[in-house]
Amino acid sequence: MTEIPVPGTDAPFDEATGVFVDHRELLFGVVYNMLGSVADTEDVLQETWLSWTARGGGAPLAGVDNPRAYLVRVAVNHALRRRAVINRRRETYVGAWLPEPLVAEADQDTADGPALRSESVSLAMLVVLESLTPLERAVFVLGEVFGYPHAEIAEIIDRSPAAVRQLAHRAREHVHTRRPRYRAHPRVRREATERFVRAALGGDIAELMEVLAPDVTAWTDAGGKRRPAILRPVHGRDKVARLLTSGRGGPRNPVFRYRRVNGDDAAVLFDGDAPFAVLVLDLTPEGDRVRGIYVVANPDKLTSVPKDAA
Repeated sequence: MTEIPVPGTDAPFDEATGVFVDHRELLFGVVYNMLGSVADTEDVLQETWLSWTARGGGAPLAGVDNPRAYLVRVAVNHALRRRAVINRRRETYVGAWLPEPLVAEADQDTADGPALRSESVSLAMLVVLESLTPLERAVFVLGEVFGYPHAEIAEIIDRSPAAVRQLAHRAREHVHTRRPRYRAHPRVRREATERFVRAALGGDIAELMEVLAPDVTAWTDAGGKRRPAILRPVHGRDKVARLLTSGRGGPRNPVFRYRRVNGDDAAVLFDGDAPFAVLVLDLTPEGDRVRGIYVVANPDKLTSVPKDAA
C-alpha cells in the first residue's frame, strides 16, 4: 500500500493528501491495467505521491485547476517509465509470464474490494494487453476502460490528438482480433469453473474432454518456483487434459475455493490456509467450453491473495 502521512497542522499539505487519497482508487486502476503487477502499481503510486507533494514549494495544489487530471498524468508517465523496468525483468523470467491477479475476499460476491473497486479488466484481457506497445496500452486503458476522450489522453501522454487516434485504432484492432467482444454471464462462468474443477480434481479425463475446447491452451506461471516446471503454454485438448490429471507438483490435499479474480468468477487452490495457485478460465463465446486456462502459481504473485478462512 502507498503510505500516506497522517494529516497534521500543515493545511496545504493536508489538503493535498486528501485529494490524493480521494483519487487513489482511480490511479490504482489505471496503473494496474497498464502494468499487470500489484507491486509495481504500488511503487508507481508512491512515486506519484512523492511527485505530487514535492511540487509547488510545499503547496501542491497551487496552480492546479484539475487535480484529477494532473494526478492521472503524473501516474501514467511514471507507469510508462516503470514499463521499461518490467520489460528488463521479463527478459530473465523463468517460464510463461501472467499478470498478477486481483483476488476478492471470501465473502465478497461482487467486485467491491479495495483493489477491485477500481476498473480492472479480466486476466485474459490483461494477457492480450501485454502484446501492445506501452503507449498503445496506455491509450487503450485510458480510452476503452476509463472512457477518456482522445483530446484528454493527448494531454496526459504529451502527444497530438491525431497521434492518439492512430494509437487507439492500432490498439483496438489488435485487441479485438485476438479477443472478440463478449463476456460470459457470471452464472455461466461460475458453473463452468465448478465443472472444470470437479473434473480436474477427480481426474475424470472423459469429463475434461467434454469441458475443454479442442483448441484449448493452458498457461502456467510459476516463475520457476513450483514443480513440475511447465515453461511453455500447453496446446490442445488431449495434452491439456493429461497435464491436468497428472497430479504432479500440487498440494497433497488440495482445496479449491471460489473467488472473484479481476472481477470474474474463478478459483483459488489452497495448501492449508495459504494460496497455492489462482485458476482463471477463458470460455468460448457460447460459454460451454474452456478455451483458455490461466494458472498463476508464482508465490511472489500470490502475496496479496486473502488466506483461506473456511
